[in-house]
Amino acid sequence: MGKSLVLAEKPSVAKEIAKVLGCRQNGQGCITGERYIVTWALGHLVTLADPESYNKEYKQWSLEQLPMLPKKMKLVVIKETSKQFNVVQSLLKRADITEIIIATDAGREGELVARWILMKAGCSKPMKRLWISSQTDKAVREGFKNLKPAADYYNLFLSAVSRAEADWLVGLNVTRALTCKHSAGLSAGRVQTPTLAMIVAREQEIKNFVPKEYYTVKAKFGSFSAVWMNGKGSSRMFDRAAAEAILQNIEGKQAVVTEINKQYKHKAPPAAYDLTELQRDANRKYAYSAKQTLSLMQSLYERHKLLTYPRTDSRYITDDIVATLPERLKSVAFGSYKEAASAILKNRPLSVKYLVDNSKVSDHHAIIPTEEPVYISNLTPEERNIYDLVVRRFFAVLSPAFEYEETKLAISAGKENFFAKGKIIKTPGWKSVYGQTFTDDDEDSNDNDMKEQALPQIRQGDKLDIKSCGIETGKTKPPARYNEATLLTAMENPGNTEMSSEMRSILKTTSGLGTPATRADIIEKLFSSFYIERSGKDILPTSKGMQLIDIVPPDLKSAELTGKWEQELSLISRGMAKSDKFVEQMRQYSSKLVSSVIASDAKYVHDNVTRQKCPECDKFLLEVKGKKGLMRICPDRECGYRESISVETNSRCPNCHKKLELRGEGEKRMFVCICGHRERLSDFEKRRAAAGANKNDVRKYMDSQNRQNMNPGQSALADQLAKWKEINKGD
Repeated sequence: MGKSLVLAEKPSVAKEIAKVLGCRQNGQGCITGERYIVTWALGHLVTLADPESYNKEYKQWSLEQLPMLPKKMKLVVIKETSKQFNVVQSLLKRADITEIIIATDAGREGELVARWILMKAGCSKPMKRLWISSQTDKAVREGFKNLKPAADYYNLFLSAVSRAEADWLVGLNVTRALTCKHSAGLSAGRVQTPTLAMIVAREQEIKNFVPKEYYTVKAKFGSFSAVWMNGKGSSRMFDRAAAEAILQNIEGKQAVVTEINKQYKHKAPPAAYDLTELQRDANRKYAYSAKQTLSLMQSLYERHKLLTYPRTDSRYITDDIVATLPERLKSVAFGSYKEAASAILKNRPLSVKYLVDNSKVSDHHAIIPTEEPVYISNLTPEERNIYDLVVRRFFAVLSPAFEYEETKLAISAGKENFFAKGKIIKTPGWKSVYGQTFTDDDEDSNDNDMKEQALPQIRQGDKLDIKSCGIETGKTKPPARYNEATLLTAMENPGNTEMSSEMRSILKTTSGLGTPATRADIIEKLFSSFYIERSGKDILPTSKGMQLIDIVPPDLKSAELTGKWEQELSLISRGMAKSDKFVEQMRQYSSKLVSSVIASDAKYVHDNVTRQKCPECDKFLLEVKGKKGLMRICPDRECGYRESISVETNSRCPNCHKKLELRGEGEKRMFVCICGHRERLSDFEKRRAAAGANKNDVRKYMDSQNRQNMNPGQSALADQLAKWKEINKGD
């Protein structure tokens, strides 16, 4: 009897699948059982070939060689993970393997990972597809009982191939054109460039913003106050004389309550989390980067099996999941969650009107807890924080609406009108899930001039004495700089007023710039390319980033390009458009972009050149701000030399408790704080040792800081390779 070969995307997932399938015999790069053999990729094992694979002359970067337009794209095995590819290929060719089960991540990129491996290995055996949204034992068992024909997902694969080939054609050609034209390490792409363009545009808005002084008039009536407003509902005046005239108009006047408007209102709970919304909240509350949140989610999904598939763009679930909700609630009914979970479980049937919407679920439903038992002590503090966000949002979306009565008062004094408002909570509903830690963000939270307050018992026609009245001065503020939370929002909804309504609609339905799974990497790439930098939580464009936006072809800066691509890719995935036609259009488009770059008279100037020469190639080094501190890098892309100037550490200053920077080299390394504190590394080690950390601990910590600094753009592939080496070190 033949065996089925199960191909997972990562070793950790393969191990869990193998356990469910009863595979217990560890082999070289696989786990064997009676009916199944489970093997794995390490993310991508196969990728599109580099340009030099098509033409040796492409090794030399020059404008004369552009555009690079191979007639047929080649696949190559990634050198760093070729050992595992050889393992998978040999398994695929075994005579006793009669069926392949694709068990990579259930999405466009997961499909690409598996199909490229199978194509490169020359496998044509019958295939089936495992398509699941959580990694619990129950979900895996159900998934294997309901395997899908692999052919059902072939169009999804074509869509993924089209995306990959288009990114190769556009990204590599434009990157080489810009680099050769301007003798600088520049890169561009259909997602990273419009994302950078948004950051640069925001910085220009802030730079050009001229604050204007405005005035508001507020009157106090004993226990409450009211704000003057004009007939259009605006409280702000830009002429102080007008504000002073209002004060004169009401001087000595008695006020009268002209209108009391009491209105019942209810606010539905927020929808369940998709990845982008979770990344936003994690950044707001814990200052986690988008990439860090995704990494924590992957661990909670794959290793702990406590949450469902993270790389989703849906905030709803389908009808078939409803029957599992009681069991999911029981799994989280412990500790501080017990009261909320029990209260929801008592009300049967569960209220799911805010959670279920079949029409808004594509490949995967919203992120919710699984039925798996929770061992909270096994989670890191960071994992607990992410888990807490998801569980509380899960409770909230299954809870009743927040109900309150809003009272608005209109008060006249002479010919001037003042207004006040107050709120009486009737039913806390879903807001009780968050207790005192929840920040109210309802529709009135941006109204800084008329705020909620406690109002006394009052009737229409009541006369009020004006206890005091005055003018308050303020200044208009520029738009805020992006942080990771607001940048993720902008990437998800990049439509602007210059776009057609049709294009804005397309961008909305195709998840905007990038996908929930790729946005974190796009932001990280902008940091590692030194196009953007951080100032606290704010994201600022560097000179390099601003100059790049000035010199790239105009349509590459617009989110419309991604919108058009994603619209076409969506049609390909549904069998409604041809993949080869799309790729041919991308060849023509790449050629047009290269011509545009070559013909441009735009200039790029290095304004961060130091006087220190590169020890490898003798060119002057550039000083850049990396994610972990200041660095010097060589401008020659083929040289690639880089060195650390200072590293921001997690160690705290003994005086002001801010993070310390480590500067210098060798024995001269020194910790420096912005408050003026300076401390030699040797003294730091003695102090840490006295506090309970030994010298080796300190050395290990410093080594890890240096490695992070030298590899700011470490790829997910490298992360997976490290994990794979750890798993296989005993083989």
